[in-house]
Amino acid sequence: MAPLFEARGLHLRFGDRVVLEDVSLAFPAGTLSGIMGPNGAGKTTCFNVLTGRYRPDRGQVLFGGRDITGMAPHRIARLGIARSFQLMNLFDEFSVFENVAVALPATRRRVADPVGRAYGEPATVAAAMAVLERVGLADRADQPAKSLPYGARRALEIAVALASDPQLLFLDEPTAGLGSDGRARLAELIRALKRHVTIVVIEHDMDFLFGLADEISVIHWGQVIARGTPAELKANPWVMASKLGDGA
Repeated sequence: MAPLFEARGLHLRFGDRVVLEDVSLAFPAGTLSGIMGPNGAGKTTCFNVLTGRYRPDRGQVLFGGRDITGMAPHRIARLGIARSFQLMNLFDEFSVFENVAVALPATRRRVADPVGRAYGEPATVAAAMAVLERVGLADRADQPAKSLPYGARRALEIAVALASDPQLLFLDEPTAGLGSDGRARLAELIRALKRHVTIVVIEHDMDFLFGLADEISVIHWGQVIARGTPAELKANPWVMASKLGDGA
C-alpha cells in the first residue's frame, strides 16, 4: 500500500549552499513519524518543503498519490494537511473558543463577521467545543488566548490545526519552550491524537520523540542518514555516538 504522504528525491539549494540533497521520506496512514537532527541539519527546511512554504529545485511531494510539489500552503491545507509552527500563531485577543471557531472550514468560508456568526450557530459552537474537548481545553473556552499558560497555548495551537479536520498533521518542534511537566502533558495529548490522525513531528527532544514515534528519519548535512523504529535507532552506532543519542 502506498504511503499517505511521500517525498521523493528532494533537492534544494540556497545560493551556493545545498540545503537538501536527495531527501526521500514516506509517512504511512495511521502512524506517527518523526524527523530529527541537530541544529542546522536541514530538518526545518525539509519541513517547509513538505508543507509548501518552499518549492524544491528537484524532487516530488505526493499526498494520497497526488503530486503537490510546490503547491501553495493554503491549497495544501485544503487537501487535508495541517501544521503547527515552532513560533505559535494565535489570535491573542480572541478567546480560546474563537481561535478554534475561526479555523473551522464553515467559518472560513464566511466574509462578514465570522466570529459573531459562529457564536450564533449551534453546529459551529458544537464543532469548536468538540475540538477543544479533544485537546483538554473545553473548560477554558471563554478565556482569552493570551491568558493561557505556555503549555495550554501549545495545546490550543494544535486545536486550531485540528479544526480543519485534517488527514495529516505536521507538528513543528511542539516541545519548544516547555518544561518537563508540559512535555509530559503534550506527549499524552499527541499519543491520544495519533489514534485518529496521521502525525509527523519534527523535534529536537529525543526522549519525547522516541517515546511516541513509530518510525524516525534522521536528517544531517541535508540528507537522510538513518531511518528506523526508536529501537532500531537506539542500536544505530552513529546515533548513539552523536549528541542525538543523548535523548535515546
